Amino acid sequence: MAVDKREHIMEHAISLFADKGFEGTSIRDLAQVAGVNVAMVNYYFGSKEKLVEAILEKKSSYMKDRIEELEANTNLSELDKIDALIEDYVNRILNGASFHKFLYKELMDTKRDVIHTFLNNSFARNTRNFSAIIQKGIDKKVFREVDPILTVTSIIGSISQVVVSKSMCNQLLLKPEGNEPYADEAFKQRLITHIKSMIHAHLLVK
Repeated sequence: MAVDKREHIMEHAISLFADKGFEGTSIRDLAQVAGVNVAMVNYYFGSKEKLVEAILEKKSSYMKDRIEELEANTNLSELDKIDALIEDYVNRILNGASFHKFLYKELMDTKRDVIHTFLNNSFARNTRNFSAIIQKGIDKKVFREVDPILTVTSIIGSISQVVVSKSMCNQLLLKPEGNEPYADEAFKQRLITHIKSMIHAHLLVK
């Protein structure tokens, strides 16, 4: 099977950005790690900023499509859809914890306006689409009158807080420093169960 060079470059770039950050990653380093020449990287992306945008578009479009798919599914209840999205977000964020920390740093940094704006727009779009599912549950009187946008923000924020610092996470879990909590399936399930329980209590009419 032929290797998709563009995807191949992006996968290596994700690892480098997660490890070294934006400033610490050079196109030359990326070309060397990916086993391609600098001209090929420039051909596909043009610049480091455009490369990051392409990665962000790929990652954010997955959740956009997933949310839209669930929203259109008439066989699932709104609560089932929210549970499915909680599982998706936990797995995707923890599986890419290092890269998520890179994104969080970029979101807080306004030096690169194009990347900052893209991140804001994609996060806001997915949050609005996710919150539409919650609003539908409210309209059906299945959920209480909550703030849908802030409810989604609470879900994503709870997951993001876990990946801010592996060291802090291990301290909270009473695990040794060398432990890899994000690769621990039992920990992922613990986090999923906790967030679901918290959101169920927040949403469901007593």
